[in-house]
Amino acid sequence: MPESPADPLLDGLNPPQREAVLTTEGPVLMLAGAGTGKTAALTARLAHIVRSRLAWPSEILCVTFTNKAAREMKERVGQLVGPAVEGMPWLGTFHAIAAKMLRRHAELAGLQSNYTIIDTDDQLRVLKQLIQAEGLDEKRWPARQLAGLIDRWKNRGLGPADLDAGENEAYAGGKGQRFYQLYQDRLKALNACDFGDLLLHMLNVLRQHRDVLEHYQQRFKYIMVDEYQDTNQVQYLWLRLLAQPRHNICVVGDDDQSIYSWRGAEVANILRFEKDFPGAKVIRLEQNYRSTPDILAAASGLIDANSQRLGKNLWTKTGGGEKVRVIGVWDGPEEARRVGDEAERLEREGASLAAVAILVRAQFQTREFEDRFIATGLPYRIVGGFRFYERAEIRDALAYLRLIAQPSDDLAFERIYNTPKRGLGDKTLEKLHRHARARGVPLSLAAIEITDSDELPARARGTLLAFMRDVARWRDLARTASPAELARTLLDESGYTAALQAEKSAESAGRLENLAELARAMEDYETLGDFLEHVSLVMDNDANEAAEKLTIMTIHAAKGLEFDHVFLVGWEEGVFPSQRAMDEGGLASLEEERRLAYVAITRARRRCTILHAANRRIYGQWTSSIPSRFIAELPPAHIEQESTLSGGASLWKAQWSEAGDPFAHVARDNAARGATRGPGWQRAAARQYDAPPRRLPEATRSAASFAAKPRGDVAPGARVFHEKFGYGTVTAQEGNKLEIEFETAGAKRVIDSFVKLA
Repeated sequence: MPESPADPLLDGLNPPQREAVLTTEGPVLMLAGAGTGKTAALTARLAHIVRSRLAWPSEILCVTFTNKAAREMKERVGQLVGPAVEGMPWLGTFHAIAAKMLRRHAELAGLQSNYTIIDTDDQLRVLKQLIQAEGLDEKRWPARQLAGLIDRWKNRGLGPADLDAGENEAYAGGKGQRFYQLYQDRLKALNACDFGDLLLHMLNVLRQHRDVLEHYQQRFKYIMVDEYQDTNQVQYLWLRLLAQPRHNICVVGDDDQSIYSWRGAEVANILRFEKDFPGAKVIRLEQNYRSTPDILAAASGLIDANSQRLGKNLWTKTGGGEKVRVIGVWDGPEEARRVGDEAERLEREGASLAAVAILVRAQFQTREFEDRFIATGLPYRIVGGFRFYERAEIRDALAYLRLIAQPSDDLAFERIYNTPKRGLGDKTLEKLHRHARARGVPLSLAAIEITDSDELPARARGTLLAFMRDVARWRDLARTASPAELARTLLDESGYTAALQAEKSAESAGRLENLAELARAMEDYETLGDFLEHVSLVMDNDANEAAEKLTIMTIHAAKGLEFDHVFLVGWEEGVFPSQRAMDEGGLASLEEERRLAYVAITRARRRCTILHAANRRIYGQWTSSIPSRFIAELPPAHIEQESTLSGGASLWKAQWSEAGDPFAHVARDNAARGATRGPGWQRAAARQYDAPPRRLPEATRSAASFAAKPRGDVAPGARVFHEKFGYGTVTAQEGNKLEIEFETAGAKRVIDSFVKLA
């Protein structure tokens, strides 16, 4: 179609964007670099097809990755074509469109049209039931691990019958395929599917029922896909089927911004587009509207080191700007101080804090900055996650520590008495609450007392007894060990660390990193009480929500965003690029880490500052760090290097030697584990309420207030009733403990608050 100079759809578009809009026939790859206006081009192309009557709105399939992107696309197109946008039923996310298709063809997938889409919690519940029914140990083979594997298989378009021997061995020593099949059978029996099934079921329907495939191939005259570099295998196969035989498919993406392999994305999909669709036209959007020339040149020079890419050269008409600064600092705390000082300077110069961002590779890195900003009063917000001390695993660890420091902390007890899972359910907690209220004591003391009776089933009593012994041992350890040693010990001995390790997922690995950072943070405090007080102050950071705040977020969460001033921190080998990622994925993961660095740099509009530290303290030991290899790959002409490091090597060595053996506590803890306790253990443990360990805050209630006072109305010979054991006669009394001969249950030892006079 000839270009019309007066066409408002083309106003403001540069030549490559206009070419993308007007190239309507045949396969098109719109290779759009960061900040090059790809959304404007894609929207204009969609509107052009509708206004030119090349297809009805209902004959266009337009796929996005998020509901937000779909809404934005619909709003923009609506502004260009008016009410016609309401006739676009096939504009939405992959899952939304696949769900709509599956409703129409549910019976072909073994479902009814009113099928239910289950969420992650329901998925885990079904898997746990299957694992239990098969007699498998869920602690050793967690449901969450199996859920992750099934999700990965579905992302790759694999059903149970498609798994090879290696995939089958990934769960329960060769039972992966069986459990996958059991899970799928169970979902069909429930007339349900999970999110992964939406695309997998429709892919299978299209493959197995040619009439259905031909119906959609004829319906969709044009197919457009946003963020094509983020597609996984099942999405790719689904799209490739639908695009035959017309080949009128336009995909928009940037191979240099493919950073989601951990959730199934395959950069190979965009790299092989020209092979999949011979004769495809590649249109490169290279004019950047966001960043300064030096920022673009630095990012382009870095990404050139990747071998798996199609290649493009970003440029801008914008002049001036600063070079990318690379700053070397001594350690993590100095890094946080330097960034905080720079942010305050920018604010004094008139910059908005909302235009300032700190981008980290992993969430555990945020803790150092949060502590610093709380101390200096610099307002900040965490985007794409919780603040460090608000994360679930950190709250769990803090609950353990609070219970050790303060035995009367019932809220802490409730949070962790069955975390990780110990088999202590709601009924046990209900009995503890009832006894605690009757006696006017904390839950932890109620637990100690109730384990010396027959109130609980033998299994629950044994589990609770073991847990309270652990708490008592950790409280003893707190008298001599540092807070960091205490945290590491209790996380290991409680089974919390092992439970996360057993999940074997990206999320659990991140949680383990956060817990390691928590222990590192505790090394800066002499007492547990001091640390918990610090956390309370941090958690009470209720700054005005309307106030401008600096943003802290991961690089992954920052994709698609932009800021005037960006600080990229922790650019050291092992942190960025991530050692864990490289160990798991080799060269492919290294290239993805480099793409992540490219994304990070191109978030900056005016200033980009990269920082690396010479030293990091890990597990109590100072270790030297070398700058990230990505820094060496930045073109020297576009960076400005600065370092606060001078001398200091001898100081670092001294600090390292003074740190001592961070694992020296292991032998001591092993000895504690093997210690035996006599029959009077509960009474000895209860005395801890009157003798708080050194360096811990005093309990709020004295041991005298917890003394076991017998009821005056129950004595030997009294006839009583117990909800569990029925009617009986008291034969002996010791404090608040009763020996009762029950009519049906026999002789039992119970606590007086659990009986009523008959």
